[in-house]
Parts: sequence; structure tokens; C-alpha cells
Amino acid sequence: MSENKHRIKAYLYENVFTKDNLSDFMAKPVSERTVSVSQICQSAVSRGRADISASAMEHASELFLEEMAYLLCEGYSVNTGYFTASAGIHGVFGSASETFSKDRHNVIFIFHQGEKLRVAIQDIEVDILGLATPASAILQVTDVKSGSVNDLLTPGRNLSIVGTQIKIMGNDPERGIYFIDTVAQTKTMVPAFDIVSNNPYELIVVIPSLPAGKYHLEVITRDGEDTLLKKSCTVIFDHILTVE
Repeated sequence: MSENKHRIKAYLYENVFTKDNLSDFMAKPVSERTVSVSQICQSAVSRGRADISASAMEHASELFLEEMAYLLCEGYSVNTGYFTASAGIHGVFGSASETFSKDRHNVIFIFHQGEKLRVAIQDIEVDILGLATPASAILQVTDVKSGSVNDLLTPGRNLSIVGTQIKIMGNDPERGIYFIDTVAQTKTMVPAFDIVSNNPYELIVVIPSLPAGKYHLEVITRDGEDTLLKKSCTVIFDHILTVE
């Protein structure tokens, strides 16, 4: 896939997924900016990896992605070589005669890395930059209603936020949990009474009545591992979350 070596930078955080072992750490890559289809096409042209214009490549890519989505919705599985994708159904059926209900069940799409990406991994070098400072981080969010991880939001239902040192602490008026509209940049705060669980390693909140759109998740706290930090720390999740 690549003629050159690649480099990913990462910081170490306490490993909250193995709470029985308090002495180990996990690496979290330093997130580069998210690139769109258009920017990917422009990058391919600038690197000399495309023999057509960026606009032509973008048009063809959008046609491909649109058709792929259509076939996924028809129940086909997809294998591009770089990733595989298929539809799944989330939710419990109480009996053999129960039918699908959008109130109890959800269709989700499942993606896994393909063979070409597994080969490309061999060309990646990782630079560990040491312990992250501050150590607060959002590592994973799960939309409880849909089961979607790091992707969908269901307003009015619970969201599990797993991380390190994310307990909402301090008396600062701005402390709390926010959803930020990526277009309008408006911030919607989760009311204190909608914070179901407030722990250093997990927050469970009721998602506000957000309109359809794309959102950043932000946590502002002074959690300093059993002590208050001198000033508030702002943590922004590096995945964009979607209300459909």
C-alpha cells in the first residue's frame, strides 16, 4: 500500500479497561484532524497518486460510497480490501414470533479492517510521547439505546462515557458535560440532574434533546485523581458524534 514508513504519535493513559491492574497503561494516538472525501482526493493528487483531477476523483468516490451504502442497506456485505462492512441488528427479541420494532431494535453497520490495512500496519512506527498531561481523557462512548460505539447519539436516552479522570468536580460554573454543534458551534450542557453516574472512569448521562447534526463531546472538570486541579481541564472527544 505504501512506499514509505508512517508515524503515529501517542500518549499513555491509565488503562481503565483492566481495572484489576492499576499499574498498566494504554496508548491513545494523538488525533490528527479529520479529513473529508474531498481532502483525501486532493491529497492523492498532490502526492502524485492519482491520474485524474481531484474533482473527478471526488465525484467517482461519492458515487462508489453511495452505491456501497445502498447495497449495505439491501443486506449485502462489503469487502473493499481495506475494510469489510455488514449490517447488524441490535436489541433483544422476547420470543420467536416477535417482529422487528424500531422502538426496541436498531439496524447498525459494522466495519472491520481489511487485509490491505493489516498489511499497511507493518509500515507504521509509533512514537510514545510519555504520560499524558493532564491525564483526563475520553476514551470511548457508547449510545446505550443503539449500542453504537463512538458514533451515534439517541436524544433522551443514556450515553456511557468511559475515560480517565473525567468525574465532574469543582465549583466552577462552566464545569460539566457539553455537546457542541460542529456547524453552528452552539453548546448544549447536560443538566446536573441528567448525570446518572459521575465517576472518575465513567460518566453516564441522559443525552439532551439535540436536533439532527454532528457534535463534539466536551467534558470540563477539575478531576485530578482524588484531588482538585488548580484550574479546570477541558477534554474534547476526538470522534464526531451524530444525531440522525
